This record gives sequence, structure tokens and C-alpha cells, in this order.
Amino acid sequence: MKVILLCDVKGSGKKDDIINVSDGYARNFLFPRKWAAEATPNAIKEINRKKAAEDKLEMERRQEAMDKANALRGKSIDLKVKSGETGRLYGSITTQEIADALKAQHGVEIDKRKIDCQPIRQVGEVEISVWIYSGITTPMKVKVESVGK
Repeated sequence: MKVILLCDVKGSGKKDDIINVSDGYARNFLFPRKWAAEATPNAIKEINRKKAAEDKLEMERRQEAMDKANALRGKSIDLKVKSGETGRLYGSITTQEIADALKAQHGVEIDKRKIDCQPIRQVGEVEISVWIYSGITTPMKVKVESVGK
């Protein structure tokens, strides 16, 4: 018997999967718990329509992320901080400070957890990686300049 899973069923499949199960398993286990429904032609069309809408939405999100990545590629973030005579900073530059500077300088809001870099403790130029969406990252440069003591 073909059924459509209404929720994730361990060992059988994920939500909205269309699977073949024995009649007894469907009648005695899946249907009473409301974990599955019979796969009628109309129900199958509805599932396919829903999956197509989700795929379209995913493509739009992915395209938006690619546009954002292309806008940020090759750009740099300039930070001015206090440092000692040797160029060593008094503190360190964190990902939160980089995210704030990215928003102020380029108008792009990125969560601090999506910036991949070590804490910056020296004056100079550092390469960082900004994660924008699943599988889409872009490299950027952070230029740290000293403003004195």
C-alpha cells in the first residue's frame, strides 16, 4: 500500500515521503497514530505542488545569497584601533566588531557566528571567510590600522 508520511517515522522515511508499506503496518500502526495518510492521486499532486514551491523558494534564497556574495567579494573592511609601538593591539578584534564594521561600511548585515577568523591581535591585513548561505562563502580582507596609544 502506498502512503504519504505526515511526520518523520524512524526506519520508514521523512515527512512528505511517498513509501510502500504493508497493509497491516499502515492500518494498525501508521494510520491510528496519524503518522501517514493514504496516497491518493490528489494527495500525491498536492505533495508534488508543495515540493515544487519549496524548491522555488530555495532557489530564490540561493540566488539572493549569491548576489550578496558577489557584492562582498574583493572588498575589505577597514578598522582603526589603538595599539602599542610594535603593532600589537591592546585587546583583540572579535567577529562581532567585524560584523558591525561590515554593516557600517558596506551595508550588509551578517551574524557574527557566520564570520570565520581567529581573534586579530596585530596591526596588518588578515584574510577572513564570511559564510552567507549553505555552501556559499566569500573571502574578505580586514585591514587593521593603528591610531596611536
